[in-house]
Amino acid sequence: MKKIYLSAAALLACSLLNAQSAFTWDVTSYKGAFPVTDNTPATDWTSGWANFDPENTNYAAPTSTLTGDISTNTSISGVVYLNGFVHVKNNAVLTIAPGTVIRCKMTDASLTPGTLIITKGSKIMAQGTASQPIVFTSINSVATGRNAGDWGGVIILGNGVINTGGISTNPNISKVEGFVTSDPLRYYGGTDDTDNSGVLSYVRIEFAGVALDPVQSNSEINGLTLGGVGSGTKIDHIQVSFSGDDSFEWFGGTVDAKYLIAYRGTDDDFDTDFGFRGRVQFGLGVKDPDIWDVISGGASNGFESDNNGTSPYLALPLTRPIFSNMTMIGARGDGSVYGAGTLPVGEAHEAAAHIRRNSSNSILNSLILGYEKGLRLQNSVTQDNFLAVGTDSMAYITNTNITPEIASTFITESATVFTQNMYHAYASAGNIDTVTTITQISFVNAFTALGNVPDYRLTAASTASTGATFASPAFVGGFTGVNEVSALVANSFVLYPNPATANVSISFSIVDKNKVSVTVYDILGNVVSTLSQSNDFEKGNNTISLNTSNLSSGMYTISLDINGSKETKKLIINQ
Repeated sequence: MKKIYLSAAALLACSLLNAQSAFTWDVTSYKGAFPVTDNTPATDWTSGWANFDPENTNYAAPTSTLTGDISTNTSISGVVYLNGFVHVKNNAVLTIAPGTVIRCKMTDASLTPGTLIITKGSKIMAQGTASQPIVFTSINSVATGRNAGDWGGVIILGNGVINTGGISTNPNISKVEGFVTSDPLRYYGGTDDTDNSGVLSYVRIEFAGVALDPVQSNSEINGLTLGGVGSGTKIDHIQVSFSGDDSFEWFGGTVDAKYLIAYRGTDDDFDTDFGFRGRVQFGLGVKDPDIWDVISGGASNGFESDNNGTSPYLALPLTRPIFSNMTMIGARGDGSVYGAGTLPVGEAHEAAAHIRRNSSNSILNSLILGYEKGLRLQNSVTQDNFLAVGTDSMAYITNTNITPEIASTFITESATVFTQNMYHAYASAGNIDTVTTITQISFVNAFTALGNVPDYRLTAASTASTGATFASPAFVGGFTGVNEVSALVANSFVLYPNPATANVSISFSIVDKNKVSVTVYDILGNVVSTLSQSNDFEKGNNTISLNTSNLSSGMYTISLDINGSKETKKLIINQ
């Protein structure tokens, strides 16, 4: 039985969604981020706006400068020099025109590289197009050379719920990772999971991710940092290339995203922390065998995830992102660059997915290949999230190909807790394919030399062209135009512990935001307690606590009423 720390908090204040259309899953027949090719740009969502050779792309010289803090609505276009830390604050909106190129200051002795920070309450409106993407890149020229960590990065901070404090714990508010000193402009987190920080669409972020303190760990700025960003924010068609730290990192919040590219970054491709519960569909991660993380002790992963950093890692809400249709290519690629089992001496390329500290990630309908190691579940609480029986399970890795070119498909943590047999049983139960080869997956042209344009679509002969499924509980409530059979996720109404002595957790999952009443009756049908009276609850997992210390021993009934649809459970109290 799962424990109380696996339920998400329910009674969190929220505001009306005021900008973006709701995220919905796109049902595909294929696994991975790309369909079978039709030999035209129409089926390649990277076409026109992505750049797989930014080291050799010439950009014009800046004609204007963006520096200091921005306190009023501001619009920029053309070629702009981003000089130092720039905060968009006081609820101001920064609008960036399609085709704008922002060239960013290198780091220096003052450790103030060009960095754009959208503070809580403010917005960025960066709506590029496929033909006119918005580009953040190094101020360096092709001749002088561009490198990972040439400048800071793009940071968006919101009022979404996070599960760790530092500045405040009611609600949880923290300082964004990377900066050595505290500044209220760099705080994130709050109570509004529907918070709207604007739009980031058809945007490239190149050569960002600098370490502000070369000695202190976790002082690096990522390519794109999203701290407490809410679901009202639109994120799609984003490419982060040659980042000096993680390409994408989410700290809490619920923002959804589609069409993301993490290209040849130094550390992790997709990193999730501190209660992030967003959804991502269609993502590409590509590792460079000669680039890996050194500052943090060496651990460059495809996916990395933490719940919170303090043992026993029980903070709520749990880090629980859902990824679907991801194509993740590790440093070994197809094995042709360094040979089937060899990478450069001293390299620190690690797992395709390193999930730890009570995280509950789901990875579905995806293709994972070219990693030295596959799935790494660390800490027993994390294992419990994946291996709990039936509806007690919180995390799902299903319908995903982890190719046998990986030297060790799974990592064992100890002989008694994480065994190879356990992993392989999980793979079998979850339809994790560890047999299909890269040749059978059959990409059009995925393994090109740097400077050439790759094509990650599938050929007509690909075994990955079919087999995707969207039947996992992770997808519930994520579709439009579908008549959901019930407001309540099947079998999700659970009381624990039962029998109880002092406190009972009433856990349930609903397919969409709804009005919920929870009532406690004694054996004669008398109302003992009303825990909720038609209050709004968010979609997904919710928990209400019942203090039973004032109730006599005996049998009770818990009634769950979701907008008129009722279910009941028996509760036994032993005092």
